[in-house]
Formats: sequence, structure tokens, C-alpha cells
Amino acid sequence: MGEEFVIEVKELTKKYKKQVVVNKASFRIQKGRICGLIGPNGAGKTTIMKSLGGLIMPTVGTMQILGGTTHQELAKARERMSFMIETPYAKQDLTAWENLEKQRLQKGIPNKERIKEVMEQVGLADVGKKKIKEFSLGMKQRFGLANALMGKPEIMVLDEPINGLDPEGIVEIRELLKKVNQEQETTILISSHILSELSLMCDEYLFIAHGQIIKHLTHQQLLDECRSHFHIHTDNDSMALAILQEKLQVQEYEVERDGSINLYEQLEDTKKISQTLYENGVVPLELRMGGDTLEQYYMTLIGGAEYVECN
Repeated sequence: MGEEFVIEVKELTKKYKKQVVVNKASFRIQKGRICGLIGPNGAGKTTIMKSLGGLIMPTVGTMQILGGTTHQELAKARERMSFMIETPYAKQDLTAWENLEKQRLQKGIPNKERIKEVMEQVGLADVGKKKIKEFSLGMKQRFGLANALMGKPEIMVLDEPINGLDPEGIVEIRELLKKVNQEQETTILISSHILSELSLMCDEYLFIAHGQIIKHLTHQQLLDECRSHFHIHTDNDSMALAILQEKLQVQEYEVERDGSINLYEQLEDTKKISQTLYENGVVPLELRMGGDTLEQYYMTLIGGAEYVECN
């Protein structure tokens, strides 16, 4: 069976009067992937997400979502999606529970227990009768995610979902989204300014500047382009290299002047590398990841695009 693309966008363009906000954007996202949408403010990220949600109509271009292309088919497909774009919608004088109950009834979700499930998932189980207007920004973000999770969507479109969360909250939400993605095969399109978080979560990345998609690459391609590596320095570097060649069949490496090794493969299992060295009588003195981070790659790419932020 071939690859199944649940989102396909072709030549998407959005103009407001004379200003082109999105310019001939084309991309597609495979089922079950987490895709990061990355670009400066004003680059067109939110416009693309709103177009997918049917909140704005593109000036030009076509899109296919879950196999649907016509206006009617896209409306039907959006019932199987969820969106968290800008401020999460909620009635401010109601509690989170009351808001989610309204959503449950509107979406025809039969299981009343679903509200309790999503409140626990996003860390809002203990908010009691506090009204939405009394929520902090981080709590509102959590509520927006609870709302987005209610109908067990096939696709989630999330614009800055970790905005306003403390470091612990960011980790919780990252792990939650990864879990939902893995257990339910939910496809996720997510934007964030915290690029280190996206690099821990995403399978692929869309880079946008001037309203144009300037790069679309997988996480592995990103690692390759950033020349990510595992830097190894031991009490006997030449023996360490011999062990890695014999036991793990490594071929992609460089030896530094001081004898230390930069390993460019098997980066997904650095624990196995260090364990192999230790078990074969070599003592690791320094083991660390090296190479460009997603932030550094982004700055080089966007800088190269000579990006001028729109007012």
C-alpha cells in the first residue's frame, strides 16, 4: 500500500488588497505524521492553518483533506479534524467542564466520560468550578487542547499550543501530543516559536518565509543537513573506534586532531553506543550530541531567505 497523504495543498495563495500573505504554497502531509510549521511572525503560518480550517478562503489554490476536495467534501473532512488557532474559543462565564459539555453535545459525542478523560490528559482535572475568564494563559492553552482532543480527531491543527506554559507544562503537552499521535495515529500540524520542543516532537518540518514554503524536510534530513553527531572521547579513542567498527559496524565518522570521534550514524540509540564501549573495556570521558540545532538551522535558512518581517 502506498503513502497516504491526508493533507495536500497546491499553489495556495492569499491576498489582502495588494499584500500577498501566502504565495503559491504547496505541501502534503502523510497520515500519522507530526509536522512542524516554522517561520517568523507575519510569514503566513496562521493564514495557512485558517485556510485548512475553512476560516478564510484562499484567493487561489486547491486543497485536499482526507480525500475531500469540493467545498462540501472539505466541510465533511473538517468534522474529523480539530483546530486550535489563536485564542481557544470558549464562553468566558462558564467553567471548562461546562464548555466541554456544550462541545460534546454539538459534536454528538455519546460518552460523557470523555470530558473527564481529556481534562485529566491536559492537566486540568483539579480546576473545579473556576470559570474560563479566571484562567491563566497556560490554563487557557490547556483548555484549548482539551477542546481539540474531545472528538478524537484524525487531524489536529495547532497554532502555538504551548504558548504561556511553564517548562513542566511544555514537557507534559509534548508527551501528550506524541502519545495521541502514536496511539491514535493522529496527524498533527503544529507551529511554535520554541523550536527545541518541535525538534523533540516532529517527524518533518515546513519552513515558511515571505508567505512561501522555502523548505520541507524530514527529521532525518534535518539531522543530515545539520551534521548532527555524537561526540565521543574516551581513555583510549583508537580502541574505541575499533570497537565501534567491529561491534556496531559504524562507517560514518570523523576523527578529530585529539583522537576523539564524531559519529554521524546510529544517533537514535546513543545509550547503546556508550554501553558497547563500556562493556568492551573503554571508559567514556566525554559523550555529547553536536552539530547545528533546529534553531541554528532555522536562523541560517531564514537569514538566507533575506526575510523582512511584515508590519
